[in-house]
Amino acid sequence: MIDQVQTTRLENGLTILTEHMPGLRSVSLGIWVRRGSRHESATLNGICHFIEHALFKGTHRRSAHQIATESDRLGGHLDAYTSHEITGFALKVVDTALPQAFDLLADLLANPRFDQNDLMREQQVIIEEMKMIEDTPDELLTELFHAAYFPNHSLGRPIEGTEKTVSSFDRATITSFHAHNYSPRNLVIAAAGSIDHRQLVELAGEIFGVSGNHQEPASTRSLSPQPAAPILVERKSELEQAHLIIAAPWPSAKSDDRYAASMLGTVIGGGTSSRLWQSIREERGLAYSIGAGGNTFTDIGMFTIYAGTSPAHLDQVVDLSLSELRRAVREPVSVDELQLAKEQAVSSVLLSLESSSSRVGALARQEIIHGRRFSPEEIIRRIEAVTAEDAQRVAEVCFTTPTLALGALGNLNGFSADRARLVI
Repeated sequence: MIDQVQTTRLENGLTILTEHMPGLRSVSLGIWVRRGSRHESATLNGICHFIEHALFKGTHRRSAHQIATESDRLGGHLDAYTSHEITGFALKVVDTALPQAFDLLADLLANPRFDQNDLMREQQVIIEEMKMIEDTPDELLTELFHAAYFPNHSLGRPIEGTEKTVSSFDRATITSFHAHNYSPRNLVIAAAGSIDHRQLVELAGEIFGVSGNHQEPASTRSLSPQPAAPILVERKSELEQAHLIIAAPWPSAKSDDRYAASMLGTVIGGGTSSRLWQSIREERGLAYSIGAGGNTFTDIGMFTIYAGTSPAHLDQVVDLSLSELRRAVREPVSVDELQLAKEQAVSSVLLSLESSSSRVGALARQEIIHGRRFSPEEIIRRIEAVTAEDAQRVAEVCFTTPTLALGALGNLNGFSADRARLVI
């Protein structure tokens, strides 16, 4: 297969990536920022997410209404998100609209107006978003649990911030953070589809190479957290269900064990054929929602089992979940289970090749996390190379740990933290 990926790195640190996909008339285009909630201080918790919102409120060239109208006229869906380590902005358009689409995206990131009245209104919008999370039990438990699992660390803080921190953001604070963190050195511009690399480099150079923000990024190095081993029990008697998280350490996004960990996670709880789904939902009918998987960061990971169940069944679901972790430690996964997990993973890789949105997202994430591209062929080779012994070794390291943790939220019907036997 001919590699259609091209990379250009400008002197100011801006990285531009493209992947040409023959036969398409569309292009997925995005700008990613090497910043997320992990890179915030405690007093600025939520500022990356706030800026993501605020950028759509107007630039020095466009009003908020003009941004919305132009996005609709381009025919694509302008999407944005903030995670713990990355903020992203992406748009899919027909190839002839690339210059207009890039001008819109670049204007948002490089020339925000940050009007104080707009910022105050957006504070209220984000506070309402926080209230939505409080009314969504699984999301609320996740936030409470992260805070307990990563105490006194930015990975434990909510991505959207708190009402106190968000209410404190004024124009000066927002402008200063944006100036230091949205500099070209922290930006990755990527496109996939019907794209000409030289054209995108020229477009990027016109805005970010000459007139873009050249301030040096502020030092926001985040030390690796030391996971705690919380047993968090939050009672909310008005809920019909009990919501459960069991967590353990996991390989990071950069670890060589990430492929073996991914296969192990799939076997345990990655789909309807997984051990947890079959044991807890199909064989016993104890839960509608049950699953497991890894949440990976650049230097650490966290494996979580999640379930929503009747309070009367909570103890049994905990015991069955721990039983599956013990099983993964004590015996290798079967040949058939491992092969099924590999086939799922390979199919996911191959199906993603048909989507320019998936390809451009992968390009940007690989650049930010690894500093290089992993071809589909390389990823598939790494998946196929995983052995049952590799998966068992990951289980032994991750599940036989003093930092196994549990969180429960809801009408807990007498459930006691003292009864949670978190021993593998």
